[in-house]
Amino acid sequence: MCVLMNGKIPSALIGVAALSCVIQSAIADEQLKNISEEYDEKIIVYGRAEKLIGTAKSASDGVVGYDDFTTRPMLRVGELVEVIPGMVATQHSGSGKANQYFLRGFNLDHGTDFLTSLDGMPINLPSHGHGQGYLDLNFIIPEVVKTVAYRKGPYASDVGDFSSAGSANFNIYNRLDKNFAELAVGEGGYYRFVTANSFDYQGGDLLFAAEGQLNNGPWVLDDDLKKYNSMIKFSRDHGYLNAEILATAYHSKWNSTDQIPSRAVRSGALDRFGFIDDDLGGNTTRFSLSGKVKTENLNVQVYGQYYDFNLFSNFTYFLDDPARGDEFEQVDNRSIWGGNVSYQEDADLDKLDLVWKIGSSVRYDRISEVGLHKTESRIRHLSIRDDSVNELSLGAYADLALYLNDNLRLNGGVRVDRFSYSVDAIRAVNSGSGNEAAISPKISAAYRISDKVETYVNYGHGFHSNDVRGAATTIDPLSGMPVTSVPIISKSRGGEIGIRIEPNEDINFSLAGFWLDLDSELVFVGDAGTTEVNDGSRRYGVEFAGFWQANDWLAFDVTAASTDAKFNLENDRYIPGSIRAVIGAGSTVTLENGLTGSVRVRHFGSAPLIEDGSVRSKATTLVNLGLAYEFDAFTIDLDIFNIFNSKANDITYYYASQLQGEAIPVDDLHYHPVEPFTVRLGLKIKY
Repeated sequence: MCVLMNGKIPSALIGVAALSCVIQSAIADEQLKNISEEYDEKIIVYGRAEKLIGTAKSASDGVVGYDDFTTRPMLRVGELVEVIPGMVATQHSGSGKANQYFLRGFNLDHGTDFLTSLDGMPINLPSHGHGQGYLDLNFIIPEVVKTVAYRKGPYASDVGDFSSAGSANFNIYNRLDKNFAELAVGEGGYYRFVTANSFDYQGGDLLFAAEGQLNNGPWVLDDDLKKYNSMIKFSRDHGYLNAEILATAYHSKWNSTDQIPSRAVRSGALDRFGFIDDDLGGNTTRFSLSGKVKTENLNVQVYGQYYDFNLFSNFTYFLDDPARGDEFEQVDNRSIWGGNVSYQEDADLDKLDLVWKIGSSVRYDRISEVGLHKTESRIRHLSIRDDSVNELSLGAYADLALYLNDNLRLNGGVRVDRFSYSVDAIRAVNSGSGNEAAISPKISAAYRISDKVETYVNYGHGFHSNDVRGAATTIDPLSGMPVTSVPIISKSRGGEIGIRIEPNEDINFSLAGFWLDLDSELVFVGDAGTTEVNDGSRRYGVEFAGFWQANDWLAFDVTAASTDAKFNLENDRYIPGSIRAVIGAGSTVTLENGLTGSVRVRHFGSAPLIEDGSVRSKATTLVNLGLAYEFDAFTIDLDIFNIFNSKANDITYYYASQLQGEAIPVDDLHYHPVEPFTVRLGLKIKY
């Protein structure tokens, strides 16, 4: 084997100072942590192998433990969400940018309808400079993620904004079984160092993890990624309460090879991994601090975050400005403050067992600068938007679970959310303030046919918020023409029916059919680098997930999803970028001699690129292989990505662009290719 390497090993990592005190207020996860906590202590080998009959609220609920994905080869951090059945994470730009996500017929862009949290702290960013609900997972260190708990659809009352398609919580370990340090190297100048340590401290557990990464990738224009990441978590069990505090620090800087026009590749003018504009890229900085306290009945959380983001892009090249080019800069600088509280209690009512729960949440985003600027060589020459935004969200919910007998469970709830905002725009006419509220009822039922079979019915309302700048805008900042402002809230409603079968302790599978209506769809506009609010839509589909622990050393898993997604059904208009079919499958082998192997197949089908469906992307199928050999305190890891060297694409768009020298714009396919056959080798020391 020949491993090609270049670049430099990072000389320093960003660290977080040790924490010496236990906070007196904090929480237990309002955004999915309940599921995670139910199963955390049960997970021994494979989270997927755990019995969910009698506890899950839907066929699409689930939890995945670290042992499920520790051998899974992952090209990038964002692919961690692919442990969720039917979900795909791709990339259409540089390594430091948030991934593009697909789930249940949604082209989620960078996260609009999928709510994600880290130990209960929200990650999605509303009214973001690049995309609504922007979801950047690059600050997460996968090696310290204990579980990924997920739910699909708008059926849970304790989650609000961005949860129409689903939600997930990444739960961090309190303490590791063993400390470790690992150095990985690979093709394209890839170097990664990660270490994690946990130990006793002040009567509790202190976990520290740090990561440094360099990567150029296979691109003609080096990514030149420089990533520094760290987190520290302190937890303590006081008997009557559990307390935690988590701090994270993250910074990255990178170049980008954005999607490229297929005509330039066909003509030979451009390499498949080439670029049009060499000035693209960005940087991100993120700091966060969150604290939690949990008693038997009461959960409290508070958090604060600082975020800074700059991104340079060019999707249309020389279409709008033949002289200077169409390069633009997007900016986002904000601080975030929030928290939530919930109270839960068991009760008996006329021989009925019930559990009632109430909760509330608050979040304030102080966005000091969110902007869009025309640039040339990363120098601004025209400011299109340069705004400051204040956005406040308040939420409250009540939830009641009734256990009518040993076999039948009913659950109902209602959630109320209110959004308030103010926008101070560079053009005063686009400044403004306002508020809007949403009421979201939820209901579900679970019937256990036997100890091995359970059925579910779910119905609920949800929503996503829109960029509040769109709610305040009356004049297009570029053309000066009047525009119609958008609502703050886009509502959704959907249902699901499903079954879960667990014939024995080694086999389980689930099947769910679902539908979801959205009042207004968000669609990416390639020639503007923006997302526009479009018509309402309907999705319906089916999902399957199966797991088989064949014996002590062999396990299989498979997921498959098919979704039909269209705008107003009477017009039979397709939603561009909506993937119909997603398949994920894998097998893991763990031998007594210390050898572990994992092979994964990842497939996502074609998608319509324009509304009439006449232009479609091609399907993408990738096969990855992971091998590890453990002896004494050392482990050698070998990951091989795209082992058949597929020349498929991560993402494909269809829109008009104009290259330098072209007289008129050309409608064309624009794509970002998958990375070719790639090898990475790692050495881990445990102590």
